[in-house]
Amino acid sequence: MDFEKREYFRCILQEEMRALLEEAEKTVSEMTADTTSFPDPNDRATQESDRTFELRIRDRERRLLNKIREALERIDDGTFGTCEMCGEQISEARLKARPVTTLCIDCKIEQEKQEKI
Repeated sequence: MDFEKREYFRCILQEEMRALLEEAEKTVSEMTADTTSFPDPNDRATQESDRTFELRIRDRERRLLNKIREALERIDDGTFGTCEMCGEQISEARLKARPVTTLCIDCKIEQEKQEKI
């Protein structure tokens, strides 16, 4: 992959990372600022359910952040865009759809088939 394409994907990944970190920061601010105590048990249960849901989303985003960091490392070391299983180049269309991917579409399909078994 040439330098220009690597930099294109670096920008995409860095922007995604920035947006995720901004959302996480906003969530922390909102949760620490919200000290509302509801006397009604149903209201407390709803608030707790909402918080649990929000934290579950942030956990998924935390894992995505780790994948973004790994993808940025692959850009730095020159292995970005190379399938970890077969060593072939991952198509640009696949990388645009999922820049953190480490597998080409054929290897990903095979991996999913194996997971079903």
